[in-house]
Amino acid sequence: MTFLVMLITAGTRGTPSVMMVPLEHKFGWSRSMISLALSINLALFGLMGPFAAAAMLRFGLRRTVLSVLAILAGAVALSSLMQSTWQLQLLWGLAVGCATGATSMTFGATVVNRWFKEHRGLAMGLLTASSATGQLVFLPLLAWITDHHGWRPVVLLVASVAAVILPLMAFLLPERPESIGLRAYGEAHDAPPAPVQTQNPIAIAFGALAKASKSRDFSLLFASFFVCGASTNGYIGTHFISIYGDYGLTQVQGAGILAAMGFFDLFGTTASGWLSDRINSRVLLFWYYGLRGLALIYLPYAFGLGFLGLPIFTLFYGLDWIATVPPTVRLATDGFGSRDAPIIFGWIVAGYQLGAAFAALGGGLCIVTAVLVLQINRKYAPPAQAAAA
Repeated sequence: MTFLVMLITAGTRGTPSVMMVPLEHKFGWSRSMISLALSINLALFGLMGPFAAAAMLRFGLRRTVLSVLAILAGAVALSSLMQSTWQLQLLWGLAVGCATGATSMTFGATVVNRWFKEHRGLAMGLLTASSATGQLVFLPLLAWITDHHGWRPVVLLVASVAAVILPLMAFLLPERPESIGLRAYGEAHDAPPAPVQTQNPIAIAFGALAKASKSRDFSLLFASFFVCGASTNGYIGTHFISIYGDYGLTQVQGAGILAAMGFFDLFGTTASGWLSDRINSRVLLFWYYGLRGLALIYLPYAFGLGFLGLPIFTLFYGLDWIATVPPTVRLATDGFGSRDAPIIFGWIVAGYQLGAAFAALGGGLCIVTAVLVLQINRKYAPPAQAAAA
C-alpha cells in the first residue's frame, strides 16, 4: 500500500513536466511563470515532510494519508478549470506541493521505521524505487495524452487515479504491526510498545528540529540533500523534457528518456538499500554524489555525441537518481533513533526540495557534496559489527 501511494505521488509530481510546453502554447504563459508554480510545489513538497511525519505520529498513519489523498485528488481535478497563473500557483504550487510532500519519502521512512528493525535499508530502497516506477508508468502515457488530446485530460486522469486509491487505503493500510497482531520485522518479542504521542504535530516537528540542529551530522545531511534535490527534481525532473524539445525532439521522446531513467533507478535504488545494510553509508553517498556530478557535467556534451550520447547519461544517471535516499535514512536513524528519525528525515527532505526549487549549479555542487558526506557520523560502525557489539 505504501509503495502504491508513493508511486502515484511520483506520477503526480512528474505531471507538470509534460504540461509546461502545452500551458505556454495555450495561455501564452512564460516558462518563468510556470516554473514559479513548480518551485513553490518543490519547496512545499519538502517543507511538509516533518509536519506530515509528526501528524502520522500524533493522529495516525491511515487518517493522515486519507486526508492528504483527498486534498490531492481535489486540487488536481480543479486545475482542469484554471485560466490564470495564480490558479496554477495555488493548485499545483500550494495544494499539490503540500499533499505530495506528505505521501512521499517521509511517509516511506515512517512506515519502514514502524515495520522493520532489520533490513531497513532494503525496505527503504524498495519503497523509494516507487518514485522511479511512477516515472516509468506515468510519464510516457501522460506525454502521449498531452500530444494527442491536450493537457486537461492529463490532469483529470491523475486526479481519478488519486481518488480511486482512497478506498484501498481506507481498508488495506494497517496503522502499525501491532494493529494486525504482528511485530516489526526483526523486533524482539519482549520489546515495549511505542509510546503514544499527545503533543501538537507542529510542536513535535519543531522539537525534533531543535534536537537535530545541535548536531553537525544533521547540517551535513541537510546540505547534501539540498544538492540531491537540485540535481534531480530541480534540474532533470522539471526541465529535461523542455530541454529535449529545445533540440527539436518531441515531448514523448523526452518523457521516454525520463522513464528509462526510472527503470534503471528501480535497480539502482533497490541495490542501494541492500548495500546500506552492509556498507558504510557515508562511503555510499560519496560515490553517489561524485558520479552524479560527473554525469551532469557530461550532459551538455551528450546531445552532440550521436547515438550513444544520451543513452550513456540515461544509464548512469538513472542508476543514481535517488539511490541517495536509503543511506541518508540509515544515517538519520543511526544518529537520532528510530522514533525521531522519520521527522528528522522530513527536515532533511525539506533541504532536498529547497535545493530542487533553487536548482542552478547541479554538477559542481554534487562534486563538493561527495566530499562533505564523508564527514557524517564518523564514528559509524558497519551494521554487522554494530550487531556483534
